[in-house]
This record gives sequence, C-alpha cells and structure tokens, in this order.
Amino acid sequence: MSPTKWINSVNSIGITSKSGKYDGGTYAHFDIAMEFANWISPEFKLYIVTEFKRLKQKEQIGLGWNLKRTLSKINYNIHTDAIKNHLIPKEVTQRQINMIYVNEADIINVALFGMTAKEWRDKNSNKEGNIRDYANVAELVCLVNLENLNSVYINICWN
Repeated sequence: MSPTKWINSVNSIGITSKSGKYDGGTYAHFDIAMEFANWISPEFKLYIVTEFKRLKQKEQIGLGWNLKRTLSKINYNIHTDAIKNHLIPKEVTQRQINMIYVNEADIINVALFGMTAKEWRDKNSNKEGNIRDYANVAELVCLVNLENLNSVYINICWN
C-alpha cells in the first residue's frame, strides 16, 4: 500500500504525500513520525527512552535548584515590607534605605551563616551569586523562618 493510498483510505489529516522530484515526499506530524521511527527501529526507540531518562534526571537536579530559590523567596516580601513600613524614616536617601535593608539581611546572615554577605563575597570572590545561593535546603528553611520571625518582631516593636 502506498502512503497516498493509505492517507486517502483512512482520511488521514496528520500525514501528507506529494509526488515530484524536488518537493515530493511523505510528511507526517512529529508525533506520528516519531511513532513510526520507533516501530521501524528498536535501536531508535531505545535511544529515545535513554535520552528521556537522562533529561528527566537533569530536570530533577534543576528542580532542586528551583526549590531552593523558591524557599529563599517565600518570606522575602513579608520581611522587606516590615522593614519598609517600620524601619525606614521618611527623610533618608536611597543609599541609606539600601543600607537599612542590607543591615537587616546581614543580621540574619550572621545568625545563620556566621558572616555577612560582604564577608562571604570577600572569601568567595571566584563564585557568582551570593551566600544564599550556596545554602542547602535546611539552611534555606531556617532562613525563611528567621525572616518571618524578624518581620514579626519588627511589626510588634513598631506598632
């Protein structure tokens, strides 16, 4: 059975067939072509399965990083809002505002990591990112809790 005869007999919409020297050929939707290739070549199917497993493992590693980034940001807005609402005077420069945020973050950094962000950068000048990017999941859970507690204490003290 030719591709054209099969396409016409089943009223296929995912496969087309054209005759001609330069623009002729049989073309299929990607999913149909992959299934056909899997059927024709067990070696190809094994390659696809192996590659899929590799990509899923790589994705899991990426998810671990994404989880860490998500954990570190959970209470960040709660913390910064408490700082903004209670610790920043109205008549200060942007530089002074930034220093207030840095000081609050460094209180937590010293409590958790034993050093400020600047001290970490000075010791790790060959690394990109910041001290929190290199924290493990347990440290990030503690970080989230410390930020939450700090925001509660700021809100209590200034209300």
